Amino acid sequence: MQIQSNFSLRHLNTFGLESEARYFVEARTIEELTEILLDPVWKETAKFILGGGSNVLFTRNVDALVIHPVIKGIEKIKEDEDHIWLKVGGGEVWHDLVMYCVENNYGGIENLSLIPGTVGAAPMQNIGAYGVEIKDVIESVEGLGVQNGQKRTFTKEECEFGYRESVFKRVLKDQYVITGATFVLNKKPVLNVGYGDVKKTLEEMNVASPTISDVSSAIIQIRQSKLPDPAQIGNAGSFFKNPEIPSEQFASLKETFPEMPGYVVSNEKVKVPAGWLIEQAGWKGYRRGAIGVHDRQALVLVNYGGGNGNDIKALAEEIQESVSFKFGIALNAEVNFI
Repeated sequence: MQIQSNFSLRHLNTFGLESEARYFVEARTIEELTEILLDPVWKETAKFILGGGSNVLFTRNVDALVIHPVIKGIEKIKEDEDHIWLKVGGGEVWHDLVMYCVENNYGGIENLSLIPGTVGAAPMQNIGAYGVEIKDVIESVEGLGVQNGQKRTFTKEECEFGYRESVFKRVLKDQYVITGATFVLNKKPVLNVGYGDVKKTLEEMNVASPTISDVSSAIIQIRQSKLPDPAQIGNAGSFFKNPEIPSEQFASLKETFPEMPGYVVSNEKVKVPAGWLIEQAGWKGYRRGAIGVHDRQALVLVNYGGGNGNDIKALAEEIQESVSFKFGIALNAEVNFI
């Protein structure tokens, strides 16, 4: 391992923002990661774990040892007539895992196609799209304690998954490096095509009896039509969570805004698309110098090149204020501010 000083993180975050790590190291194996965590030279140095950088907003340099784990591997550890268990390294690219499963007809994560980031970051965020969340297919998560280098396996229940939430974003924040996860996938896939434009897109593709490959292709097509490629325009995907509001509040807002969409979560809650709220508040396509709001998806804040993290943060706060003023709804960021 080579520890570097004053290392640029611009190519390790999908916003493409310039930020400098005081120290930086890439760990390719669990042994290397353990070694750096236990090294007495770095014992008292603050540490920051950086995966695919697809859900972070750098607003400053990082005065810490930035550890970039790239632990690879996809291993079949068990199977029965209906299911297969895959143990996957945290450094695997998430979309590569999805494509591996699609090619082998292992169902369960095809709806999560083209989500950027790594396998290790996926359970932290409980990534989700088009009616599926990672909690639906995960069995356990493996991690190393940042302070003691000790291995620990977390059951699905111990991960405390919520909407874009997990225990790793709350009480265990910054305490563990996720080194891998075990997934349970279906050898006899049950398709989920009832959310968003998936069914419509399959019809446009002239697919009457879809496979998981068809579903994946449809979702890739939808995402590419709505979301900018981070390689072309810096972004972190959905910047805000879709807010869940009381049913009574939703009913009241519908009287004033009859076209407001909503998805029933429970008898007490309705989820409202944050993108719709932001667009109605007039932000879609807004641009301020090098930063702005994407012109095809208002939920995505973008860096056109040379943008500043603090400027994006300020824009996000203005959007939150305007949506709160217009609708009385608070938007919470999905992206992690650094």
